[in-house]
Amino acid sequence: MNPNTSTRSATVTGSVPTRPSALERLRRVDVGTALAWLVVLVAVAWALAPGLFTSADPVAGVAADALRPPDAEYPFGTDATGRDVFARVVYGSVHSLSGALIAVTVGLVAGTLIGAVAGTMGGLVEDVLMRVVDVLLAVPSLLLSLSVVIVLGFGTAQIAFAVGVAGVAAFARLARSEVVRVRATDYVEAAYAGGGRFLTVLWRHVLPNSLTAVAALAALQFGTAILAISTLGFLGYGAPPPTPEWGLMIAEGRDYVATSWWLTTLPGLVVVAVVLSANRISASIARRGRA
Repeated sequence: MNPNTSTRSATVTGSVPTRPSALERLRRVDVGTALAWLVVLVAVAWALAPGLFTSADPVAGVAADALRPPDAEYPFGTDATGRDVFARVVYGSVHSLSGALIAVTVGLVAGTLIGAVAGTMGGLVEDVLMRVVDVLLAVPSLLLSLSVVIVLGFGTAQIAFAVGVAGVAAFARLARSEVVRVRATDYVEAAYAGGGRFLTVLWRHVLPNSLTAVAALAALQFGTAILAISTLGFLGYGAPPPTPEWGLMIAEGRDYVATSWWLTTLPGLVVVAVVLSANRISASIARRGRA
């Protein structure tokens, strides 16, 4: 046998890429991130179709079943008026998640617009806009949200908008830094040199390559917004009783902590699980962006 032929065969064979097996692909799966996505998807499913997960009325209760601990009939127990806590958590996701979505949308749109304009225009425009952002960052987010809520009034939509306003500065600062970084790249300079107009280059080249970090921040802010909305609801600025809302449920159960721990613990664990899952997803998006 010709040794050269054997060498060529080995070389050709070695150059053929081997597809990873199913077991290898399974090992590469980030279990923590997959679990985080599962938690968030379950919460979203609760918000979109709560009737699929419980048939109980979240507002009306059975007086005879008041303060029942968790069991097969009531997985999360009942409250002081006999209402199913699990049903209230499921229906409460509509208010908490929709509020968080509104808050993230407000912060994302307004903040990204401010940051993109500041990073692209530069000069006096950048100085003025970023000084305004610095002022917003100097005010604690909860205090800023409370100030906006006092002006707008109480309610889920109002506190969602207030939380969104508090998040504008973080989006603006990150968007501005990303736009400045992308603006200095060769392909953006080439686009301008080729006769590209300002808005065209901004839309086609600068923004698409600046949004990975902004998307990671949006996922992080989603969890932060849920926590902030629940906090404001706990303080009484959110949806009025008997509306099922996560922060309000925790507030209603604080008088029974010593005797009926499930009233605050189980809704609180749901809030913590969703917030931590959103943070894990944000970290995963950021890692993919750096890769």
